[in-house]
Amino acid sequence: MSEDIYRDVGGVREPDPTLGKNLSRLPEPPTEQIPAVPSEPEPPPKVRRKKVVLADPRQQSHTLRARVELEEQTSWGELLIKDLVKVQLRASLWLAVLVLGGLGSLPLAFYFSPTLAGVTFIGVPVSWLLLGVAPFPLLFGVGLWYNRLAERYERDFVDMIEN
Repeated sequence: MSEDIYRDVGGVREPDPTLGKNLSRLPEPPTEQIPAVPSEPEPPPKVRRKKVVLADPRQQSHTLRARVELEEQTSWGELLIKDLVKVQLRASLWLAVLVLGGLGSLPLAFYFSPTLAGVTFIGVPVSWLLLGVAPFPLLFGVGLWYNRLAERYERDFVDMIEN
């Protein structure tokens, strides 16, 4: 046993890597060296950020309170709904008075002014045109006007509840 199974590397004794192995059965390691491909560094993982908003808690509770009052149909919620209905009813009554006043005054004007009743346009009396044809575009226009008013009142109501 004169054979030294350790080799001296830089002053440190290390065991022989082939120690205890049958070298005749081991395949030879490949002699070609594969060039190392420099890999790109991995990007750092994206951190999901949370947005923290500090708001006035009184405003949020007021909005929540108004919604709860409406959903539960409490007396305050009913009062809010009644106010919205009153505003829309008032608008519809004013427009109805406008239409009835305009269309109702035509027969009176023709009755009190016979010369106006005798005027013709392309062989058709103007009184027939004003009483038989003119109300339809007038009513259509007033209907559009009321629809826009009602939607505006509802938007104002929603803004009041949310703010």
